[in-house]
Amino acid sequence: QVQLVESGGGSVQAGGSLRLSCAASQYNTCLSMGGFRQSPGKEREGGAYISSAGLTEYADSVKGRFTISKDNAKNTLFLQMNSLKPEDTAMYYCAARFGSAYAWSRLRSSSYNYWGQGTQVTVSS
Repeated sequence: QVQLVESGGGSVQAGGSLRLSCAASQYNTCLSMGGFRQSPGKEREGGAYISSAGLTEYADSVKGRFTISKDNAKNTLFLQMNSLKPEDTAMYYCAARFGSAYAWSRLRSSSYNYWGQGTQVTVSS
């Protein structure tokens, strides 16, 4: 069982930056992790993925603005979000799974077994 705890959400003006953190309860070299978000009335959207080996992938909506990384020594995932837009406003979640995800499923919520509680990000214009 893996427990995930997010932090770092908040309110920011358009063009600003935030860094989200996600602490995992255990260190495991086989963990792949993802960053998702969900706005009211919308489906959960996958934004970023990082494999156990450090391979990354991004949704077009965040590519070039968001960077996913991890610190294995601290069992922590980071999502650096720059050039934020009002449409980035959502509840942000981190997720984890053992093993790498197939390319077609890396940004799908159904690929992950473990989820954090979420942290709210609000971007004002």
